[in-house]
Amino acid sequence: MSKHHGKFGNNMDGFNNIYKGKTILVTGHTGFKGSWLSIWLNELGANVIGYALDPYTENDNFVLSGIKDKIVDIRGDIRNIVNLREVFKKYKPEIVFFLFAQPVVTLSHEIPAETYEVNVMGTINVLECIRETNETKIGIMITTDKCYDNKEHIWGYRENESFGGYDPYSSSKGAAEIAINSWRSSFFNVKDYETHGKSIASVRAGNVIGGGDWAKDRIIPDCINALELGNAIEIRSPHSIRPWEHVLEPLSGYLLLGEKMLENPTKYAEGWNFGPTLDSIVEVKDIAEKVVKYYGNGEIKDISNPNELHEAKLLALDISKVRFLLGWKPTLDIEETIEITVEWYKKYKTENVYELCVKQIKEFIGDNNEK
Repeated sequence: MSKHHGKFGNNMDGFNNIYKGKTILVTGHTGFKGSWLSIWLNELGANVIGYALDPYTENDNFVLSGIKDKIVDIRGDIRNIVNLREVFKKYKPEIVFFLFAQPVVTLSHEIPAETYEVNVMGTINVLECIRETNETKIGIMITTDKCYDNKEHIWGYRENESFGGYDPYSSSKGAAEIAINSWRSSFFNVKDYETHGKSIASVRAGNVIGGGDWAKDRIIPDCINALELGNAIEIRSPHSIRPWEHVLEPLSGYLLLGEKMLENPTKYAEGWNFGPTLDSIVEVKDIAEKVVKYYGNGEIKDISNPNELHEAKLLALDISKVRFLLGWKPTLDIEETIEITVEWYKKYKTENVYELCVKQIKEFIGDNNEK
């Protein structure tokens, strides 16, 4: 990627410096996307408060980057509204990025009720804390592309289409979106903004990949784990088609949306898709092959089973709305996405991971500007 800075500013001072000095709560900050967002916000000069469970592994981006020493790092369960209220009461965040989730489709079949407790009631708990906290003005609720009622057609889903979900994970996110809509209509209605003073948006990304993700049953961690052990990469759904995007793509969209919401709270309080370019909507097998290419070695083994648990084979997002109304668009093609993802995994054992992440963010900023 290029190293020319522009659209988001030089030395991480982008988004019109709107995040500098602001107190921002990131729920799920120990997770994959949450850790990257916390690093980016920290570099933008925000006072980051993190609320989450322990990280998944000792190799997670959160752990290796040492971001916990640069922010307020709080352990807590999103289902515990008493603890959550204490965090809101003590730190009074102006902006909330909600990323806390049970994010794995296959695991949702093992713990369906817990998946709903976390993904639906966790969402409602955060919305309630926002409602009760005068200082909190912006809530950006991260859900997933899987929140839509997936008909497995070739067209991308638009923000005005129905929510649904076949498996417990997808349906829990569809239910979370319905809850967000309900709370926004009932308590945060833009018509009553002068009374409540709050702006709530929900955002959906595609299959987000990047350095530091070690979650169960996800293609990049599966590939890297196999490669590090010298084993073949086993793929259970080689022909499933997904909208793949590097983690920095949707995060840049969330940050841009936050800037817009602070500037015009009533205009942007709705749902938004932050998906990748069309050329990044490819089969799982293609992703594994590109990982092997950039890693430098490895073999792939198809272990698909027609009797396995249901997981959608085709899913894509339409991003016309963010392109026209926010001026956001994805900039990395699938080759660049895999290349910088693999770069992280090739370097995490030998380099300072926080600096590696900042380097990739700065290069992404430059790349974003040039395109």
